[in-house]
Amino acid sequence: MFEALGLMVFYENMLALNNVSLGCGDNQIVGVFGANSAGKSTLMYTLSGIMEDIAKKERMSGGERITIRGKITFTGKDISHAKPAARAKAGIILCPERRRIFPESSVLENLRIAGYLATPAQAEETLEYVFKTFPPLTKITRRLGGFLSGGEQQMLAIGRALMAQPKLLLLDEPLLGLSPAIQYWLAKSIKEIADERGVSIIVAEQYARPIMPIIDYGYILENGSAVIEGGKDELMNNPDVKSAYFGA
Repeated sequence: MFEALGLMVFYENMLALNNVSLGCGDNQIVGVFGANSAGKSTLMYTLSGIMEDIAKKERMSGGERITIRGKITFTGKDISHAKPAARAKAGIILCPERRRIFPESSVLENLRIAGYLATPAQAEETLEYVFKTFPPLTKITRRLGGFLSGGEQQMLAIGRALMAQPKLLLLDEPLLGLSPAIQYWLAKSIKEIADERGVSIIVAEQYARPIMPIIDYGYILENGSAVIEGGKDELMNNPDVKSAYFGA
């Protein structure tokens, strides 16, 4: 369904992604794990097309030179140089790090704004699903996004991404800054979304403990390179992974 081959991203002379290849099949959950500055967000921006947009704006402003190499295919089509809007229309939707909801819009407004790619019937059905999946949002539909807790904002961010009708959902650090209880609850919700909606998911996360049990396949990033990959059980039983992420 989705494949990235030999991705390389340079910021001037700094190598941010080094020959990273990964894939995600239909209805799969793929995890990308790594510490801060491992390259996770750069990878997600590259997969979503946002990095192409950033590189273009930097060239136009005479700023930092960003070079992108590699090939990305989605449903058999080469989308390596497709714009972010074209990728979103094709069904590749990014839920970015730090939520980035609209703080001056209400919960309901945030969700409805994101439904612009859906038909009216799809939007209403998805809205019902979002509220079913994240019940706390049903009590705060009129509250402004800027007044939500971190957990509520993350629920809203994922719900907003679902409103855009994703075929491939990219989740960048969805557990950042949340309590362990909320982290595990969100991980369970992510698994339910994949199972119930038939959505493929790539989730980039430094908090591997809640996420790794729900993945089908995973990659460990270090300094922009994928140093370890394998199935869930293979990763969870790897001594290096256990030591780095599970304290074992």
